[in-house]
Amino acid sequence: MRRVALALVHYPVLDRAGATVTSAVTNIDVHDLSRSAKTFGATELFVTTPVEAQRTLVQTILGHWTTGASAARIPSRRDALAIVRVVPQLDDAIAALGGRDRVEVWVTAAREDAGGRVLEYAEARARLRGDDPRAVLLVFGTSWGLVPALVDAADGRLPPIVGTSGYNHLSVRAACAITLDRLVT
Repeated sequence: MRRVALALVHYPVLDRAGATVTSAVTNIDVHDLSRSAKTFGATELFVTTPVEAQRTLVQTILGHWTTGASAARIPSRRDALAIVRVVPQLDDAIAALGGRDRVEVWVTAAREDAGGRVLEYAEARARLRGDDPRAVLLVFGTSWGLVPALVDAADGRLPPIVGTSGYNHLSVRAACAITLDRLVT
């Protein structure tokens, strides 16, 4: 399988009115996305935020779980959080993976009308098992989703996760786990 990394983007994302905003990093997102990423074989989880205080907060959380008091107490959590990288913006994550020509960027969206080229799960699974040397960066947006420019610039957009009730407002943690399961199993 090709190398897969994840990015959790906090800017630029949309608020409920459609304005571009920076959302807050949450401790539970960092914990749960890193555990899902590790479970499904991702090599990195990039947490992106331009807010220095938020990056410092994430580094403090990571230190507690990877080298601090909880590292020895819960080694499986240490292993998951060890793959987290904190960067100011999505371009930094792409650069860390070798640059845009060495990375295929796939975005996620909860809305059918989010734009971009839809990459169905069956095709995405086949591409992950292919021999393309590029890494895949799977991008998740916080708040009300990624700004249209990020979606349009991606190589593909995975379809929204649709349940049976018509209700569609999953947490990014749940959406990430479901997406990873659909991609690799």
